[in-house]
Amino acid sequence: MVSDERALALQLAGLDDARLGEVLTTRAVSAGVAWRDFFDAAEGLLEAGSVDRALTRLPRAALAELAALADGEDATLDAIPSSSQLLVGDALPTAVAARVRRTREARPAAFSAPEGAPPPPATAAQEASAAERAFTSTGALADLLLATEQSPLSSTATGSISASDRRRLLEAGIVEDAEALDDLATIARAAGLIDTAEREATVSDAGDRWLHLPTAERWEHAATGIVAALPVGLRDRTGGIRAAADHAGAYPLDEDWPPVAAQWGRVLRRWGLLVDDDDAAAEPAWTRALRDSGAITADALRGHLPTEIDKVYLQADLSVIAPGPLLPDLELRLRGIAARESRAQASTYRFTAESLDAGLTDGETAEGIRAFLTGLSLTGIPQPLEYLLDSTARRHGAVRVRTDDARALTVVEVDDDDRREALSVDQALRPLGLVPEGKVLLTRAGRDAVSWALSDARYPVTMIGDDGRPTSPRRSRRPAPHDAAAPGRFDELIARLRAGHSTDSDEAWLQRELEQAVRARAAIRVSVRMPDGTDRELTLEASGLGGGRLRGLDRAADVERTLPLRSIVRVTPV
Repeated sequence: MVSDERALALQLAGLDDARLGEVLTTRAVSAGVAWRDFFDAAEGLLEAGSVDRALTRLPRAALAELAALADGEDATLDAIPSSSQLLVGDALPTAVAARVRRTREARPAAFSAPEGAPPPPATAAQEASAAERAFTSTGALADLLLATEQSPLSSTATGSISASDRRRLLEAGIVEDAEALDDLATIARAAGLIDTAEREATVSDAGDRWLHLPTAERWEHAATGIVAALPVGLRDRTGGIRAAADHAGAYPLDEDWPPVAAQWGRVLRRWGLLVDDDDAAAEPAWTRALRDSGAITADALRGHLPTEIDKVYLQADLSVIAPGPLLPDLELRLRGIAARESRAQASTYRFTAESLDAGLTDGETAEGIRAFLTGLSLTGIPQPLEYLLDSTARRHGAVRVRTDDARALTVVEVDDDDRREALSVDQALRPLGLVPEGKVLLTRAGRDAVSWALSDARYPVTMIGDDGRPTSPRRSRRPAPHDAAAPGRFDELIARLRAGHSTDSDEAWLQRELEQAVRARAAIRVSVRMPDGTDRELTLEASGLGGGRLRGLDRAADVERTLPLRSIVRVTPV
């Protein structure tokens, strides 16, 4: 046990800070733990309770390999995550072996090796169904990101989407139920499409770029993120995804695993990576490519996806009919100026004064909208739409928001005196603190925030950029949660461990053994180097340590001895 602690301490000391932080995270170590050096850390990680918690988090394949090592058999060690730090080199510490054997006695089935047979290929009908589900889910995820751009998603302490946001998204028809929302949020996080900080999720820069990708590339990007985030117990030795029937037993010692496994199963089926029929236990060709090449691609999926179009029909009743799925770039711009009424492979949209005004607020111009619709429409621009666009454009811009850099203020310009007065007394705008000054209103709030507040209050607002031209306001974004400049939660602990670690490991370990013996007033056998170069062994009851000397009672001679630490060669327990 003593040699195991020492070996593990030296192994931990040799890790870089990032790798050491990964070990501490995997082992669920508290950042406030009172470890002074790496020997304390090794002792803590080898405690029975700590080892048991580590075993709980291991997949079935790793448990089977640990059981083989505990029995003295050969094992591949491939499935045992190095971040668990349950091995010293390729050896199993005595404390870990004891806990493995004890746990196996209580739960023998948990240590059986998982089945190795991959699921069979899906049938053509199953692949078609999986592709349709993938297409639908990709569109739903885009809808979720667009809704998040308009209003960040708040979350509860457990990390789930708040009840108010669930209700808002369900009423908007973006998802069919709360379960689907949780699955899409999991996919968005796995693909890096949203940033989460202070219980608020916003669309990341990667999410912005993702929205402009074609559907197949959208699917592939998110699928790659899902596979990377997938718990290792759901992957087999070939790198493929295990059959759905094996998911529930992937972490047999973890009582919290079954609902997690159920959600990952839903995510995989929702994204078309597994067939919907659990009994079939089959995988589509694009998922099998992961097993064959180690990477997920949309090559095999493309042929199953509906063809994306670049033309629509504009109707005199201000509606838009898209006879097929629009190219993402075109749909994004259309949705910026028209409200979507239904989504399917053939979708419908409708122009309103509010939707056009929102587009103008977001940086569009009447000329730009007209040119876009001319190129998009198979039926030209109907006269009612021309009238609506002209009248909305004339009304828009009656309220302009710009920045006064010299005074670090935001300026709200309003040509109409009555409207300016209405703005100054509008209770919905009271948080902005608008102060009249001549023909304008001033506020210390940011330009983007002022523009959004006026737009939400249904004022025809235009934001003026630094170049003097209309521009698009953006909802404020919080910094990404994994900012490289942000301190890690284990930084202080790691610094303390390194500060307490001596470059002379033999001397440091000797000091630790003596401190433990003194605290326990234990009997120890001390090997002392004599002036003539010979070694003499003494058995002492350790009683004190300080000033570079060890004090202890030599019971054989019944005398108190004081030994210089520099003369002590070796210490062993009696």
